[in-house]
Parts: sequence; structure tokens; C-alpha cells
Amino acid sequence: MSVAKRHDEILQLVRARDRMEVEDLAIHFGVTTQTIRHDLRDLDQRGLLKRAHGVAHRLDTVTTRDYTARRVHRGAEKQEIGRLAAGLVPNACAVMLNIGTTTEQVAMALQHHEDLMVISNNINIITQLSGSPSKTLVLAGGRVRQCDGAVIGEDAVAFISRYKVDFAIIGCSSLDADGTVLDFDMQEVSVARAILRNSRQKILVADSSKFEVDAPVRICDIAEIDHFVTNAPPPDNFLRAARQGETRIITPEGML
Repeated sequence: MSVAKRHDEILQLVRARDRMEVEDLAIHFGVTTQTIRHDLRDLDQRGLLKRAHGVAHRLDTVTTRDYTARRVHRGAEKQEIGRLAAGLVPNACAVMLNIGTTTEQVAMALQHHEDLMVISNNINIITQLSGSPSKTLVLAGGRVRQCDGAVIGEDAVAFISRYKVDFAIIGCSSLDADGTVLDFDMQEVSVARAILRNSRQKILVADSSKFEVDAPVRICDIAEIDHFVTNAPPPDNFLRAARQGETRIITPEGML
């Protein structure tokens, strides 16, 4: 079988089943797992599927949900996470938040804080806080992704790098049990990394469903985070990695 034909059949299988394991594809085609990994890397680079952790995903199952639907998904948990995260932020400080429906809930919970400077690459956050008392609002410059109001790209990274703030508050799309914090979009990740680099205290906000998602691009490790605010205790391996890094894990039931 030619490489082109194998690629076509891989795409057909992945689209039909949503996801395929590397080992299963190797058995199906009678080739080595190394050959399949090479195939998946090529198809991923061409934007035809997504590969992560030995699995090929159908593209539309891993690209971001409709943003309105994402706001509703785990809405109560995100609201509680937002309240807890906002409780870590005092008045009279500077905060940076990245794109995400959970960071938007943090912004909602910050509405009554006073004397804040809030910097974000999320148009929705700046809109939410517009008109709230005693705040300086700064929207990062760059290319606007119209589907969710994210400002991304090299210009956004350069803009954020001009600042040094007291708190970074970031969300993510995926959490690995080994302590890795991940997302799907490299440009989005570049902005998140810039926010972390240019802050004194780093807060990650994510609900427990992120452990059920595989994403390919590393933002950081949990040990690089000061506070992880979530809705439920994480897996044991993740908890160990957080403790080794002296990361505080905060849930509605208390600190772990």
C-alpha cells in the first residue's frame, strides 16, 4: 500500500471512530508503530487530524467547542472555581488573565475588587469588567480570533512582555495525570506562557473534566504553578507532582 493510500485510510478510520490508538492502526495496516507515528505527525502537520499521547483524534473532536456551549459546560463548577480564584487576589494589584471560559468566571468574581489593573488577551473579560469600579483595563494587541474573542499571535506575546504583574490567572484545555498542563493551539499557548513568565504569582484554573481531554501542546508543568484552583481532588499522580512542586491545590472543600 502506498503512503498516500494509507494516509487516506487512516483519516477514514479516525473520522468514523473519532479516535484511534497508534497500536491499533499499526496492527490494522501491518506496519510498525514508528511508521504510524510518522504518518500521524505528517497528517497533524497538514491539519487533517490531531495526535496526542499515542492517539489520533478526529479534528473536529479536539478543536474548541462552540464558545457558547463551552460556557455552559460545567458552568456551576467554573463559577465556583472563579470565586475561589478571585479570593486569592487582593485589592490594589495587577492581574493578567488568558482566554477561556473559566478565566471569564474569575473576571466576573473580580468585579467588586478595587484599584485593579487587569490585562487580558480575552476581549470578553475586558467587556465583562467594563464599567466596574476602580479598575484599569488593558486589552492585549494582536490578531483577534472572532470565534471566541481571543487576541493571539506574536504581537500579543510582545505586548504582554511589556508588563510585570502580581498575578497570572490562566486556564487550559487539558491536564495530564503526570502534572503537565496542555492546550491545543500553539499561538494560544505562546500567550499563556508569556503571561506566566511576566507574573509573580501563578494561578491555574481548570475543572476536573480537563483530565479527560488529550491536547498536544505543553503550557507548563504543575510544579511551575503556585495555586491550582479546581472543583475536585485531582488524580494521585497529579497530586504528587503538585506537592513536589509546592503547588497549592484549592477546591471548594478546602486546600489539598
